[in-house]
Amino acid sequence: MMLENQQILLENNSGSNQLDETQNVEPSDVNYDTLQDLCDNNINYFVNDNTDNGQRLHQSFVAIKEAVENIRPLTIDLRNISQKYNFEENYPANGYFSYTLIVDCTVTLILQFNKKVCLKRNNILFRKSSYVKEVESYASLLNSLVCYGEALKLLSLADKADCLFLDNLPEELMALSNDLDQHPFYGRNVGFQFCESIRPIMRFVILSMAIFSEAFYSHGSLFSKAKNSVTTTAKYILDPEERSKRVIKIFQYANVDFCKSFWFLAESELMKQVPLVVGQSVAVSKIIQIPPQPLLLNVDNREVSIPVPNSYIGKRPIQVRLISYEAREGMIGEVNTKNKLLPRSRGLMIHCHGGGFAAQSSQSHECYLREWAKQLEVPILSIDYSLAPEAPYPRALEESVFAYSWALQNSHLLGTTAERIVFVGDSAGGNLLLGLVQKCLALNLPLPHGIVPIYTPTWLSLGLSPSRLMLLIDPLLPIGFATRLIKAYVVPPISRDPPNALKNGDCTSDTESFEEVSQSDLVELQAHKSPVSDASESITCGSLSSPTADTKDTIKPTDISEIDIVSESTTQTVNPSDLLERYVLDSDTDTDGNRIAVLKQETSRQGYERSIHSRFLSVVANLRNRFGSWVSTTRENDEEIMLDTSKPYNILEECNYKINVEAFASPYHATDDVLSRFPQVRLVTTHLDPFLDDNVLFATKLKKLNKDVGLDVLPGLPHGFLNFSLISKEAEQGSKLCIQRIKEILDLDNLPPLHTES
Repeated sequence: MMLENQQILLENNSGSNQLDETQNVEPSDVNYDTLQDLCDNNINYFVNDNTDNGQRLHQSFVAIKEAVENIRPLTIDLRNISQKYNFEENYPANGYFSYTLIVDCTVTLILQFNKKVCLKRNNILFRKSSYVKEVESYASLLNSLVCYGEALKLLSLADKADCLFLDNLPEELMALSNDLDQHPFYGRNVGFQFCESIRPIMRFVILSMAIFSEAFYSHGSLFSKAKNSVTTTAKYILDPEERSKRVIKIFQYANVDFCKSFWFLAESELMKQVPLVVGQSVAVSKIIQIPPQPLLLNVDNREVSIPVPNSYIGKRPIQVRLISYEAREGMIGEVNTKNKLLPRSRGLMIHCHGGGFAAQSSQSHECYLREWAKQLEVPILSIDYSLAPEAPYPRALEESVFAYSWALQNSHLLGTTAERIVFVGDSAGGNLLLGLVQKCLALNLPLPHGIVPIYTPTWLSLGLSPSRLMLLIDPLLPIGFATRLIKAYVVPPISRDPPNALKNGDCTSDTESFEEVSQSDLVELQAHKSPVSDASESITCGSLSSPTADTKDTIKPTDISEIDIVSESTTQTVNPSDLLERYVLDSDTDTDGNRIAVLKQETSRQGYERSIHSRFLSVVANLRNRFGSWVSTTRENDEEIMLDTSKPYNILEECNYKINVEAFASPYHATDDVLSRFPQVRLVTTHLDPFLDDNVLFATKLKKLNKDVGLDVLPGLPHGFLNFSLISKEAEQGSKLCIQRIKEILDLDNLPPLHTES
């Protein structure tokens, strides 16, 4: 079904709701009745089968029938409960309704399996042994969903305020969580709740995680690790039950370091080539380093001072990526190009990537950003903010404020007039940009024309809601990872230096330009940021200070059409475009994807040979550091990981930890006065997103304030679906819907024509 038919769109300012009747999906009583009849048929067939496999099949079909009898009234009750949280009558979107969709999907799958058994059981080639584990997994899955549904009912009874969220979990819910068997959700049935094109992706993710964990936590030499990886790979491919046991232990005990390391596999050299090979090609994809210099922004004839980010890791250059389908006039690094330049765009998109505040980068999100750049026809500036736990809140928000202010001041260097600006962020990135809107209001900075948060957590706490219970069954964002990532971001670390962090000196000068940052500083910067690499891009210095100049006063870059560079002997006016072109940086990339910046020099054979030699040394050093870090991580975390332990673990225990978070990090808690001044908002999420309730509550709060707010809830897609837009048709349709919402906010076609000088 097309995604456009599954959306809920609330346009309060327009006074009309665009709703599609196909969204109203009622439970199919026929499916439940048919499933019970088929179970009875198979029960009667195998009841007299005295073989071990025959009896196991019989018992499993009995268990399925009993589970269906239990889950059917649960589903009806929860569907009725979900009506309390409807935006419009008969159009529910919340965690209670999502549960009913998951159950309906499960019933359909088991119904199809029962039919297959009925049709093939009399065949001479029918092998009972090949069906036993599958039917047992379905029986376990249904029983786990019964337990899941009972937990939801307890949650609804404890929710006296009808706000969906509970910070203090009832003891009955904590006790019930111990009875919930998670193994069926991560074994043979992993990803069953998603659309067909997403399921193999989920299987691959879980398999990769299990295999990666063996290498990450194993002891011994490189050879022994390689040998162990081969044997464990075969085991996890052939045995879904073993794979399930392994990943559940990972979810329970693995720390943030493992999460970051696993997600950074998307930053590998091979994965970086995917958008270049199968994705949309673009004319511009450049890294810009914004130097940590004080900014004075001219807003309505008054100066606004923008503080340099300084929390936790000191003053560092801020990294952003400029993406544009076409090269445009004034665009940084394109001044001396011989290609035809298009006029400046009148729009600009500011983007923040997701990754739980602790992983990923703008480059890992190029898989969809490149296509967006083509369809939107505006430059995209994606902020590579510093990552937790080394740089917890508010560091990333500070950098977002600074990068946005720099973009406002230097929009001409981005190939845009910035008449219309839209904020777009997925997951953690959406949270940061909602905080950035609040910061703009607090600092009296120009607001964007609108914001599009995509599957964004707006209530940043460890409390539970109906949709957040889906963390118990989500392959991409399990509950253990989610709670530790939130803690890593909003709970300050005891020590600022992580066990394996690189330690170098801090930047001490407010006016230190990127040309003056040493290689050690760049290496340290990469310790806090996602590694980025692209053979076609260049790192461009965002500073307009000459490395040979002696700047005695802070440059106020409100007007950079002319800049006076003061040297020891003379004062001269330098064209800033020439200056930028002169100090464009080349880059070497090591095997980790880390960028080592070097000043561009004249080409020579000697220089070429030195480059080859330095690259070789870099490869060797990185191999040593990579495996050395794995070994040291194993030594330091082995006792706490306990991946092989049989110790009981309460999966909801970590959620019963209350944290106090500012409204800048938890936008739902912003005051009505602040939210009433928000620009238009278009929220995009999915029925299977653990943060669905966050979006529902935030949209409801804005609606009550008569704000222009829209909410799209897509079917069958997981949290993070944009990253799969190149390999999933449904995810691609979701990406197209996001493009549509961004275009609606930019509304470039209705801008008044530019006045040209005669």
